[in-house]
Amino acid sequence: MKNNIEVIVKKLLLNKVFAVLRLDDSTKALKVVEALINGGVKNIEITLTTQNPFKVIAEVAKEFENSAIIGVGSVFSKQEMESSINAGASFVVSPIFNPLLIDICHSFGYPIFTGAFSPTEIYNASIAGADIVKVFPANILGIEYFKSILAPMPDLKIMPTGGVSLTNANKWFEAGACAVGVGGALVDMKAINENNYLMLTSNAKQIMNTINNKINK
Repeated sequence: MKNNIEVIVKKLLLNKVFAVLRLDDSTKALKVVEALINGGVKNIEITLTTQNPFKVIAEVAKEFENSAIIGVGSVFSKQEMESSINAGASFVVSPIFNPLLIDICHSFGYPIFTGAFSPTEIYNASIAGADIVKVFPANILGIEYFKSILAPMPDLKIMPTGGVSLTNANKWFEAGACAVGVGGALVDMKAINENNYLMLTSNAKQIMNTINNKINK
């Protein structure tokens, strides 16, 4: 079971970017995810604030099982987690730190990324077993905060969500992030409302180029 979790986490980290989807119209989910995959973004976090989230997770996980890793976000309870995993989610993201959620998710055999804000929360989430600590909302804390956190705790796996743009994503990696979570900057709601899926593909390509140009130097 632990090996399965480690394999999933390794693949997720290789993909670098988590697209955070909060969709008002669930009928557009397949096209949105396809557009992101075409641009190189393969970690897809479907939040429970999406319309008909479990149905969307099931449809997307089935359609793109060989080309993306589909997870669930905005999870607060065991019931939400279990329903999401049963629908096909391969990883779980919560905006809060609850050690019970970590234990439950690992008992199911899946990785979990829990939210944290302060140095104490980040450390406690890590030692409680969070596979990645989601620093949220990172836009309030800023990139320099990551450098400061990692200076005394360099082994932490931390990922910002909030404040990551198409052009500054590389800066978060330079500061020590192991991955980045990106919502509106990547999954542009105006483009979705206008059925402009080419824009989403363009956004995905841009952020992946920003990151890969930094990493490959």
